[in-house]
Amino acid sequence: MKHIITLVCCILFVSVTKSQERFLTKNGAITFYSKAPMENITAENNQVLSIIDASSGKMAISILMKSFMFKKALMQEHFNENYVESDKYPKATFKGDILNFDTIDNLAKDVKVKGSLTMHGVTKELTIVANFTRNKEYILVEGNFIIEVDDFNIKIPAVVAKNIAKKIKVSFKFNHTPYKK
Repeated sequence: MKHIITLVCCILFVSVTKSQERFLTKNGAITFYSKAPMENITAENNQVLSIIDASSGKMAISILMKSFMFKKALMQEHFNENYVESDKYPKATFKGDILNFDTIDNLAKDVKVKGSLTMHGVTKELTIVANFTRNKEYILVEGNFIIEVDDFNIKIPAVVAKNIAKKIKVSFKFNHTPYKK
């Protein structure tokens, strides 16, 4: 598993940038929340890879879908086997541009990030607002946005439709540090 993560990191690393101003985290956090009439569902993933090229303002994120942890094992099993089909679509990715990246400094600032989210074999363009703080030691990025499961061809069977929301809140927090070879 570590070899796969390292390989994904190397591929993203090479494809995103060739500059010396790279910031990286291998333990970014993504949480999703589904509020539905019958049941609220929360899952966390603390093994998210994120890279920022500070010279261009480009950002890339790779998420292993099987790394989402649920309170109930059965929810995790259904998530991986029936909804996101983790064996067929093992990861979700985001590649985009941090708009006005050069204006980010050590004061927290909301900035738009525009890019492509690929999940469950579907790519969707989106623009989100994230809160950035930057200095020489780190780039902290956090925020949230809403996705609709229909946009990514994730099918929810009628029998559990009241248990899973059609709109999911995704929250994220990444603490990037300078990449050292």
